[in-house]
Amino acid sequence: MNHEKRGLEFYLLAIFFVVFVLFLYGPLSAILILSFQGPDGGLTFPMNGVSTHWFFNLFEKQAVGDFGASFRRSFSLGLMVMVVTVVVSLLAGLAFRRRFRGSTALFYATVASLVVPSIIVSLGIGVVFQEGGLKPAWYSSAFGAHLTWTLPFGVLIMFAVFNRFSPAYEEAARDLGASSWQTFRHVVLPMIAPSLIGVGLFGFTLSYDEFARTLMTSGTYNTLPLEIYGMTTNVTTPVLYALGTVTTVFSFTIILIALGIMTMLSRRQAKIN
Repeated sequence: MNHEKRGLEFYLLAIFFVVFVLFLYGPLSAILILSFQGPDGGLTFPMNGVSTHWFFNLFEKQAVGDFGASFRRSFSLGLMVMVVTVVVSLLAGLAFRRRFRGSTALFYATVASLVVPSIIVSLGIGVVFQEGGLKPAWYSSAFGAHLTWTLPFGVLIMFAVFNRFSPAYEEAARDLGASSWQTFRHVVLPMIAPSLIGVGLFGFTLSYDEFARTLMTSGTYNTLPLEIYGMTTNVTTPVLYALGTVTTVFSFTIILIALGIMTMLSRRQAKIN
């Protein structure tokens, strides 16, 4: 039996991966554990009993923070951003399949916001709204700010999808008498559906968790990330950890649902092919 000798690169990568996992899941694990503190527990170890008291406390009226309303705002904003990101990214991907005048400049203008500091984008949009006599709000200025973050990712994903998409499928459909709309509806759309779900997942999660681009654009009412940040300076009970645990579980649930739908669509497409 041949044993391949592992070089220095393997061990360096292994060490890096272990450190990465510790940095990623270590804080999450600490928050998860501390959220189950007893009724008299504090924000640090050691734990003073074990209970689900602070999870129930989330649904009670808080002296500081409005969990329910901020969650609904973040969820609604995430859905709005998701829909627009999917539609615009799909249309952009279809449009850029053919070269047109100014396409290169338009592409770089679209993805330029990825290299601009998020807080600068937030500040700029907030100033424009105020100077224009418009009141910043989560459903207007924050909505636009989030799109400057999610759309470049969606467009880049759709570019990659259509770059690998063979036009032979569309040509075969047209040879069989299908119209352009029928070709798109029954051939193109089912094949790119998993990618569209991925774009939607990106759009929702990036918006739901966004802080910097919301800071100067949300107006009077906070989204959930802003509410959590504000609570860190006022709340002195493990209810903050319970909120972190709930929101983390919610995020992972959304991701798992999206992955499940993508897997189901991929298997269905594989059976058809």
